[in-house]
Amino acid sequence: MLSKLAVINPDAQIGENVSIGHFTIIDKDVVIGDNCRIHPHAVIYSGARVGNHCEVFPGAVIAGIPQDLKFNGEDSTVEIGSHTTIRECVTINRGTVSKGKTIVGSNCLIMAYSHVAHDCVIKDHVIIGNATQIAGEVDIDDYAIISGGALVHQFGKISKHVMIQGGSRVAKDVPPYTLIGRDPIIYCGINIVGLRRRGFTKEKIYLIQDIYRTLYARGLNTTDAVQCIENEYESSEERDLILTFIKSSKRGIVRGSIDE
Repeated sequence: MLSKLAVINPDAQIGENVSIGHFTIIDKDVVIGDNCRIHPHAVIYSGARVGNHCEVFPGAVIAGIPQDLKFNGEDSTVEIGSHTTIRECVTINRGTVSKGKTIVGSNCLIMAYSHVAHDCVIKDHVIIGNATQIAGEVDIDDYAIISGGALVHQFGKISKHVMIQGGSRVAKDVPPYTLIGRDPIIYCGINIVGLRRRGFTKEKIYLIQDIYRTLYARGLNTTDAVQCIENEYESSEERDLILTFIKSSKRGIVRGSIDE
């Protein structure tokens, strides 16, 4: 299952039942887990760590040198979890001295022509749409969906269960459970469809909606809204995640609708 036309460094660690297509290049210091399929013309450079049951499509480049001026040739990695799909012409750069690694979690789908820059941390079950560009040191939490053609500013944070409209320019942090869109981007509601698909009860969905009404629709600044949420809602996983994210945001969160 290893093509004779592929270039595979003898120091690369290739798992069991791996398929590697014609004209693929596998560099030294690469680890590829079991049951992976690497399509023709993919390039996997030194520092790549690919989990089990992954699929890498033609033209993808994993663990390329970071496009960052502070990179000075130090050892760093790209770590990709299991059951993740990397589509055509995706580029994922390895880390710099900042974090030392770029992480893409398990069960992710990175669609064609997308870019994941140095030191990003993308957690599990994330979908990144076609031609989306993720700048350096961005954190994206579980079950986030970023639609095609989006641009995400460096150091940005995107929380869990978020849905971001295609073509968005994301320059602020995106709090959990939200639906984000328009130009410039604003809060457009909560990601009800996504939450229902993931088993959130009606009660939890209503609670999340109500918290965001307090944050965005009561005419309060962020500090006062956070205080109201703490005072008016009992502690819960959903409330505490929203509060923790807002309090920890250094860039500030996306604004509410100008119509509210």
